[in-house]
Amino acid sequence: MRVLITGGAGFIGSVVSEMCLAAGDEVVVYDNLATGHRESLHPDAEFVEGDVADRELLAATMKRRRTEAVIHMAGFIEAGESMKDPARYFSNNLCKPLGLLEAMVEAGVSRILFSSTAAVYGDPETELIAEDHPKRPTNAYGETKLQFERVLSWYDRIFGIKHVNLRYFNAAGASGERGEDHRPESHLIPLVLKTALGRRDSISIFGSDYPTADGTCIRDYIHIEDLAQAHIMSLKGLADRSLCYNLGNGKGYSVREVIDTARRVTGCDFRVVEEGRRPGDAAVLVASSDLIASELGWQPRHPELESIIQSAWEWHRAHPDGYGTG
Repeated sequence: MRVLITGGAGFIGSVVSEMCLAAGDEVVVYDNLATGHRESLHPDAEFVEGDVADRELLAATMKRRRTEAVIHMAGFIEAGESMKDPARYFSNNLCKPLGLLEAMVEAGVSRILFSSTAAVYGDPETELIAEDHPKRPTNAYGETKLQFERVLSWYDRIFGIKHVNLRYFNAAGASGERGEDHRPESHLIPLVLKTALGRRDSISIFGSDYPTADGTCIRDYIHIEDLAQAHIMSLKGLADRSLCYNLGNGKGYSVREVIDTARRVTGCDFRVVEEGRRPGDAAVLVASSDLIASELGWQPRHPELESIIQSAWEWHRAHPDGYGTG
């Protein structure tokens, strides 16, 4: 399949590109490099530098490469930042990608996979969150993703563009050559590992009074390679109807459990600092991925937290400065 991946120079996008190529797909990575890394690009992928708001460049690229499907991963991802600067998030995550959809209409591309998020659900009402759980985002980031899901439903109704909304829980770990390097970094596992490497003085726990067993937030972590495999399977399964799937392990780990596991994996001790809660953080977010399992046969191959952290640790030890200067 001929695939265009927006945001393909980012953490998830680079691994999805790698695994699509391994599966025999032709890949064009489209990225403005605002947060992505040129060094993460696979040598067999064509790279086009551009913004998702640039309808003309996108349409020309899709026509030239006879694109059959789009995987849309370009977007800002920091929930905390979205509560400080919501306009930036609504502009980048909701308004700009309208140019992508219009380019798809012009180029006759009728399939898209969208990188959505568990943040569309907000505070859970059930132990495991299924796709039909109420959508009440607690931060502007989650709202931008939910609104774009709704935009996609209208483009399906009006133009027949079929979509899959893939609601990620917490992507983590690394493939052999590609890992997590955000600037600045805000995700727990890479921050803990940077602390173990001595690149940070301490790791912070934001809130220790949540209604959980140890008082810290609980999250569902999914290995990046399992996440990428779900994209490949979803592409193959996307035909005459639009779909929506959660992507997670179905098991949650608290912040303290992640820190303790990282200490075991790395053999390093490090300082932990407790701070106040961050606005918009839900206490517990754990996925039910039964739907994608039953419909597409997807199952995580690396569900253990220790395995996820081990793969991330190996990448960070080999790349202590990430992708360098980027």
